[in-house]
Amino acid sequence: MKIVKVDRQCLVDINKANQPFKIIGKIKPEFANGIWTYTEEIYEQSNIKTYPDDTCVYADYINNPDKTIFLAYSDTECVGQIVLKRDWNRYAFIEDICVSKSARGQGIGTKLIQKAIEWAKSSDLKGLALETQDNNLLACRFYVKCGFVIGGVNTMLYKNFDNDEFAIFWYLLF
Repeated sequence: MKIVKVDRQCLVDINKANQPFKIIGKIKPEFANGIWTYTEEIYEQSNIKTYPDDTCVYADYINNPDKTIFLAYSDTECVGQIVLKRDWNRYAFIEDICVSKSARGQGIGTKLIQKAIEWAKSSDLKGLALETQDNNLLACRFYVKCGFVIGGVNTMLYKNFDNDEFAIFWYLLF
């Protein structure tokens, strides 16, 4: 497995790892005494969710000091990606991270987070930040395993959609 910084040749591989994933439950965050904690609610029946591909101009990420993309390859197959940008608050914001279904559980997501940490530190940023939905329990567990903590919850971000999702904001401080 190798991880490469996006260039013109590998632009065609962006979003290949964006594949359906399981929704098995959700986290239920609680804020008390200045600290976020959460419990998990496991659903009786899991379901599958798919995010649409982002519609960014990915060529803008090539050789850009304020944003970048790293792609993970197994042989010649793109099996993961992480999309990063320098945010105004001195965090590297993870706009997207995904690992293809066939490659999950092999440490690729962790290696992409490590690459994001390297990029953020070399860019003089103070941590990583990202947002995911409360019902993406497997992703939330992954972020906790990587050392992220909840920094906030937005109950209105997805209110205009026909769902019951909350946005969870995760942070990893260096």
